[in-house]
Amino acid sequence: MKRFCVILCPLLGVVLMGLMPLLSEAQQVVLEGRIINTDRQPVESATVRFQEINKNDSGKIIADNNGHFSLRLQKHSKYKITIEAIGYEPSSPEIRTSNGLLDKVFFLTPITKALDPLEVRAIRAADHAPFAKTNINAAEIQEKNLGRDLPYLLNQTPGVVVNSDAGNGIGYTGIHIRGSDASRTNVTLNGIPYNDAESSGSYFVDMPDIASSINSIQVQRGVGTSSNGAGAFGATINISTNQVHQLPYATLSNSYGSYNSWKNTVAAGSGLIDGKFTADIRLSHISSDGYIDRASSKLESLLFSTAYVGKNTTVRFNFITGKEKTYQAWNGVPQDHIKDDPTYNELGYIEATDSYYANQTDNYTQSHYQLFINHSFNAAWSFSLASFLTRGIGYYEEYENNENYTDYGIKPVDTLSTDLIRRKYLDNYFYGQTFSLQWKQTNDLFTLGGAWTNYDGGHYGRVIWAANGGMTPEYEYYNTPAYKYDKNVYLKWMHDFADYWHLFADMQYRHVWHKMKGFSGHPDLKVERKFDFYNPKVGISYAKNGYNAYLSYALANKEPNRDDFEAGLTHQPKREQLHDFELGMEKKAGKYFYAIGLYYMRYKDQLVLTGQLNDVGEATRINVPNSYRAGIELQANYKFVNWMDAAFNLSLSKNKIDKYTAYYTAYDNDWNELDPIIETQHNTDIAYSPNIVGGASISFHPVDAMTLSLEGKYVGRQYVDNTQNKDRSLEGYYNQDIRVVYQLSGNWFKRFQLIGQVYNLFSTKYFTNGATYPEYEGGAINNWLYYFPAAPIHFMAGVQMDL
Repeated sequence: MKRFCVILCPLLGVVLMGLMPLLSEAQQVVLEGRIINTDRQPVESATVRFQEINKNDSGKIIADNNGHFSLRLQKHSKYKITIEAIGYEPSSPEIRTSNGLLDKVFFLTPITKALDPLEVRAIRAADHAPFAKTNINAAEIQEKNLGRDLPYLLNQTPGVVVNSDAGNGIGYTGIHIRGSDASRTNVTLNGIPYNDAESSGSYFVDMPDIASSINSIQVQRGVGTSSNGAGAFGATINISTNQVHQLPYATLSNSYGSYNSWKNTVAAGSGLIDGKFTADIRLSHISSDGYIDRASSKLESLLFSTAYVGKNTTVRFNFITGKEKTYQAWNGVPQDHIKDDPTYNELGYIEATDSYYANQTDNYTQSHYQLFINHSFNAAWSFSLASFLTRGIGYYEEYENNENYTDYGIKPVDTLSTDLIRRKYLDNYFYGQTFSLQWKQTNDLFTLGGAWTNYDGGHYGRVIWAANGGMTPEYEYYNTPAYKYDKNVYLKWMHDFADYWHLFADMQYRHVWHKMKGFSGHPDLKVERKFDFYNPKVGISYAKNGYNAYLSYALANKEPNRDDFEAGLTHQPKREQLHDFELGMEKKAGKYFYAIGLYYMRYKDQLVLTGQLNDVGEATRINVPNSYRAGIELQANYKFVNWMDAAFNLSLSKNKIDKYTAYYTAYDNDWNELDPIIETQHNTDIAYSPNIVGGASISFHPVDAMTLSLEGKYVGRQYVDNTQNKDRSLEGYYNQDIRVVYQLSGNWFKRFQLIGQVYNLFSTKYFTNGATYPEYEGGAINNWLYYFPAAPIHFMAGVQMDL
């Protein structure tokens, strides 16, 4: 027996030691926590401390960017959980553990309720809102912010496709989400409409380096919860800069890269002075020669923000201004040059001297004046009011060869035509107010809100030089002002019931009035149109144990753009309408996240380009009765170990027009215009809507101070018109980037960060955008294709110092 004990006792001890973790785990319970603020928005990167009551043992973890954390605690015990986050009052609830999984929500109250940005209260989708959305925090933005325009910083967001005129992401850029371009994406800046009132587009080049001031972005796919500005027909991008910095700070940021690209930024803030006053300022300069010939950019911006922070009231004033000068590269590279001369730029060509005009540029200054008043009457009632003025003035200058005098309203003197230099001006004021009144109870949140906006737009053109004379200095050849008034009111209701169920309902009424006193090419065409829209949204979600499932329906209506009205009085466009159905599920845990979403977007009278000439000789968009977008969106990220994590997204879709009629201008061999060629097609793809869009990244952290990230992007074939003709399409492509971030801290600076990024690592030849102008010439089709190529392998490197 003694012999057996000598052999078995050590073995039994080893077995027991191996079983101890399992026995200990059997005595534990998992707490899945979620930290949100009083407006149900996640609190990012909060510190969570936990201590068993009457015991000395304690621990600490950091919640993720969505406010989630996971803890293993002893069963049948009592714990004190202390939660801290910058800008919030600490919270120290006590909890009792029992059997099974605990799923708890912890609320943090802002130091003052009025610190919350306006759009967080009224516009953004809350954590359980039944819509597809992605939240991006300041840290994610800053590690990519080396000078490229904002769309390129969103490139890894599901369903996003970006493009660049200059080829390297600096200057004029564009974004498509679920195939919808910027004119169908509602953009707000601190809850205030940013889209151009006439074209509905968003020109991020007019807000240079706004990324350096952003504290968060929410991208909503589909109709979403958009409340202010033009109706979202594909997505919404909500940008927030209204952040309260508790402590003084100063930041210096400089980067340099290929094509002589520079970014210089200096920012500073006072922090809270006496707990009540704060001021922030940022100055930025970005310049680049661009990949495409002469596609240079010179961008400058200033942001100044100051606020009074009271116990129940905050008053904030923002001044944001941007000035851009870019050489025109918006035509693209013609098909007959793309192979042998892929950087060719035809704009600015002077036939007489076989040279290029040095000032073929776009020049524009846009200034935003924003005043916010937020007030909390009590724990239940709060009110927000924002007043704004957006002032825009500028012109684009161009050299024109052999222009007819009669096109400028002048009888020729000695010749019928002349070379000339002209400027087309925009001089506009966009102003208005947004408001929201909120009533919050334990299970209910009501928001009554709305906005009124006025747009006064000056459109005029001047000839500043003519080779053959005949024009007075600064001769004005057209002046066609335009006006647009937009009013809306909405009521939103969020209700929690049956512990894990959440209801969302929203009704918006919107009234739009357009008045256009002519157009540059048709000054006698006067148009006045009014539209009234009712936009309901409803949805339900279920959230438990880290799962969130949702189902929603939204109706959106949208008015035509300014160019659509130029179709002539007999071909006036209709409004567009969209029915959006969303179904999704996601799971968030400590180490992983995954989501799946289904959508079906059915359009009535969607406006699409046809190539047909209208009764005043211009190519127009027309309404197609029936079209749709349907797809599935997959997302996942996983933290394998402390030094490696990965993220992935994939969008698969069908984007179809039920019946499409294409019109082609036709000429005989002597260039005499013939009757147009007409083709009717069924079930054809919508232009610029790839069926596959995917993104993936993997990050390594070999040491605490370093992150190495590989980011890939795949975009499937895009047709550049609605005929689904491969001869008029952009081939699918895969692009790979690599980024290294190294961070240090020291005694005389808070953080010193080195960032290096290589774009298009494998020099993949691909096109980010394209255009086509098909015609029949002598019975044969000529597609007249233009491409916007991406730059081959290039780099940016930056240094950022926080003092």
